[in-house]
Amino acid sequence: MTSLKKMIVFVTGASSGIGRSCARAFAREGASILMAARRADRLNDLAKSLAAEYGVPVYFFALDVRNQVEVAQSLTALPDEWKPIDVLVNNAGLSRGLDKLPDGLISDWEEMIDTNVKGLLFVSRAVLPGMVARGRGHVINIGSIAGHELYPAGNVYCATKFAVKALSRGLRLDLSGTNIRVSTVDPGMVETEFSEVRFHGDAGRAAKVYQGLTPLSPEDVAEAVLFCATRPPHVNISEVIVMPTDQASTTMIHRR
Repeated sequence: MTSLKKMIVFVTGASSGIGRSCARAFAREGASILMAARRADRLNDLAKSLAAEYGVPVYFFALDVRNQVEVAQSLTALPDEWKPIDVLVNNAGLSRGLDKLPDGLISDWEEMIDTNVKGLLFVSRAVLPGMVARGRGHVINIGSIAGHELYPAGNVYCATKFAVKALSRGLRLDLSGTNIRVSTVDPGMVETEFSEVRFHGDAGRAAKVYQGLTPLSPEDVAEAVLFCATRPPHVNISEVIVMPTDQASTTMIHRR
């Protein structure tokens, strides 16, 4: 198991859900935590909690990964001691809407593509040159089972997660010989704000998604991410699919 102590781990979308749990899991292992998300107030609360509970250095900043200029400027402006990022967890992402394509909202499509695909690219492009120059690093992309199996009305969201899978595989090819590892962690149903965001704040509809089954928790996914990051340097966990026992596929779910 590779020690994470004093390593700098950068987590995007760290204000809630899987990103928040990843920040906690890495802090527990002694890593220095660099966090970004749109909701700076939540990051501030999390930073205080991590510093108090684990005694690790924490630095955060507000960031919308859809804005390429903002991404580049924010990472360039980091204090020097925070620039040598060892692990990048590309977690920022979302789903909007569950409509058949002829009925879909273009604004939903744009938000998903801009966040899940372009945001991942913008952050990776800003971080990777430093990793290449230092000859070490690890990129862990949070994908989805939706990047392996389509489901009805999942159209554009699934397409963005198929893109994450393709970009991750392409990145492994492009980084061959650099000692930089690339992993994807692809969960099934995880009980977070995901469904409430998908349904534009309809909490009642979102709650029904998880009724009658035991979904994954954000902590479950964070442990899979941590596993990837703590393998020996010669071991690259390329893809991990993590599913609830009650979920056999994107559409086959056992409800009690």
